[in-house]
Amino acid sequence: MTTAEGPIQPAKNLTKPERVAYILGKLQSLYPEPPIPLDHKDPYTLLVAVLLSAQCTDERVNQVTPALWQLADNPWDMAKQSVEDIQAIIRPCGLSPQKSKAIAKLSQILVEEYDGVVPNDMEALETLPGVGHKTAGVVMAQAFDVPAFPVDTHIHRLAQRWGLTNGKNVAQTEKDLKRLFPKECWNALHLQIIYYGREYCSARGCDGRVCEICTTCYPNRKHPKKVLKP
Repeated sequence: MTTAEGPIQPAKNLTKPERVAYILGKLQSLYPEPPIPLDHKDPYTLLVAVLLSAQCTDERVNQVTPALWQLADNPWDMAKQSVEDIQAIIRPCGLSPQKSKAIAKLSQILVEEYDGVVPNDMEALETLPGVGHKTAGVVMAQAFDVPAFPVDTHIHRLAQRWGLTNGKNVAQTEKDLKRLFPKECWNALHLQIIYYGREYCSARGCDGRVCEICTTCYPNRKHPKKVLKP
């Protein structure tokens, strides 16, 4: 295609450094101070809320936790509750048998081994029942403001669409993102990507050729971006 000024040059896909810089700037402009999506009042209630969010929406967790906090909102009181009573409240979150046992047991461990205080330590958190690497990372970032980059399936999907990783699992995606972005950006960026994914680049709403970040990073992308599932 030509114009009076000559042939129109096709837009070029951005290089990886260009994509990183653009994504940082775009997400910061959209979400300068991203709020923590799970309602909580301290590290313990955040820990329990994040545990409940596994395979469940944050919205559903926020609907369930007020009743749970009425039952017990600290490890001392929670450790006294029966697994059945906890499960009855958290059932709408799914996986309630496993989650209720984990909440009861981790509360007991916090009381017996940590004086009721959630440890500010990644490895210690990962030893607690029901607390995996991602959950521990969220608590470190959001409760203690320690740089972490928790990666779930949603962040993994966007990182692949944006050409930031070709990792086949969330562990590799986390390593790649940590290498690409400054450490001081990790905590906010984790949330910014989540919010952007929900609003503009959802699993069904964008195939790598719809949202502004995808089309800016890859204007020449002709086919849907296939994402390697973790």
